[in-house]
Amino acid sequence: MTGGGSSIPEVQDLLAALVASKPGGKIAELGTAFGAGARAIAEALPPDATFVTIESDPARYSDACAALAGTPAEVVNGRWEDILPPRGPFDLIFFDGGTRGPSFELAISLLAPGGILIKDDLTPGRPVAGDPVREAFFQDPRLASVELLTTPTTAVIVAVRRF
Repeated sequence: MTGGGSSIPEVQDLLAALVASKPGGKIAELGTAFGAGARAIAEALPPDATFVTIESDPARYSDACAALAGTPAEVVNGRWEDILPPRGPFDLIFFDGGTRGPSFELAISLLAPGGILIKDDLTPGRPVAGDPVREAFFQDPRLASVELLTTPTTAVIVAVRRF
């Protein structure tokens, strides 16, 4: 949907609303890109919450640092799989990585019970069966998931960790 660029304004609004509901929370973003989603999170961050965003690409990291200067976002260059585990659990994760294999398992393990996992850049209305992203979110017993339209042609999945 975004070609690895920035989250759309509708997703940014959703992120801001969900982050604002997590006072004292620990928030993480996996894949900062150019910082648009991170800015929405940082600007909505309650005063006693923390936010770390990870970008593995050095050029995007540099752009994100500039875009997020002056915000409470901690921008880190590296692999989230290496950086976030010792910092968890998290109350909200904006997850824009793949859902196959160990990355998805690791992302779920980083969520606190009741924590929210958000996946964007989806085409709405596709069946669960045969779609690896939807299968991962909707068939995992640890998650309660719902697909939400963000525009007539885009969707996100919002999942809550049950246990």
